[in-house]
Amino acid sequence: MPEGLNSDLNLNVGAPPRVRPQMGEWGPLDVPPTRRKKRARWWAILAFVLAIAAVCGYGYWIYTLIR
Repeated sequence: MPEGLNSDLNLNVGAPPRVRPQMGEWGPLDVPPTRRKKRARWWAILAFVLAIAAVCGYGYWIYTLIR
């Protein structure tokens, strides 16, 4: 069978040993779970939206002062 049709499940090929995750019995160790990464994404989006709202609010306040 040609090599291109099979997927290689070893994702560490070509990575230096110092950046490879340590492997435990059931998988890599010290890798955050998907649920925590999803939660972190939502917190980052919320922080970005709040920062944009704060900048727009401050700009509007300055605009009302100099108008």
